[in-house]
Amino acid sequence: MFEYKVVTFRESLIGDALDSDKLEKTLNKHAEDGWALKALTAADVKGRIGPGAVEGLLLTFERPRQG
Repeated sequence: MFEYKVVTFRESLIGDALDSDKLEKTLNKHAEDGWALKALTAADVKGRIGPGAVEGLLLTFERPRQG
């Protein structure tokens, strides 16, 4: 049996593209807690009109259920 965790990773479209170092740190942080990346899904978050739109990633992690 497995348990799952979904993490939203967002970056503003203003300025640079997604920060790969920040993404790598997020992945490694979860790996240290026993989570393995199961899926990575791109998502556009369009909650505002005009500048400041956000694009993001949904990171789905999996690990064996403890206990």
